Amino acid sequence: MSAADSTARADVPTGARVILASHNAKKLRELQRILAAAVPGLDPEQVISSAGISLPDVVEDQVTFDGNSLLKARSAAKATGLLAVADDSGLAVDVLGGAPGIFSARWSGRHGDDEANNDLLLAQLGDIADEHRGARFVCAAALVAPDGTEVVERGEMVGRLLHERHGEGGFGYDPLFLPDGQTRSAGELAPEEKDAISHRGKAFRAVAQHVARLLG
Repeated sequence: MSAADSTARADVPTGARVILASHNAKKLRELQRILAAAVPGLDPEQVISSAGISLPDVVEDQVTFDGNSLLKARSAAKATGLLAVADDSGLAVDVLGGAPGIFSARWSGRHGDDEANNDLLLAQLGDIADEHRGARFVCAAALVAPDGTEVVERGEMVGRLLHERHGEGGFGYDPLFLPDGQTRSAGELAPEEKDAISHRGKAFRAVAQHVARLLG
């Protein structure tokens, strides 16, 4: 191990086995729940996020969800020596030609400003009728192991956009999104309900099977 590797790995908690290359606490809890259910004997505390860990900055310069998720997972696996999971996800709106897509988190111009992103999307759709407000959440979840194993799994949640926010749960565009077959927005669903149908839940569950295999 090089001196650089030693420095990068010094702040990884003892016992950690999987790292989520994200500072998002809600994503971490989602992944912890899913992996704990899929991998017998895995303590959720063994699944950590990159928050508080010195990882190299990753420039997300790819033009696909798959490409950006792989960039982040590769960097985290190399820096920590752990199995690394990363996701890139976003909202694809039919009448916007699939936008905001990979720009979902910074659609308003400020990265991670959920309120501004939702306000802009509502303004852009304006008086668009319900039948033309179709949209889908898309997630590409990448798993990269220190031995070079790489897997990308995709998930989608199809629905339509509401005319105003409903619910305070979830994050991002969840309060504006009504999944097909539901009477409540993604922002009104309990975490376990959302996990069962969400784009990220589907992608993470698929990745969890590969994690189980790699952890033996």
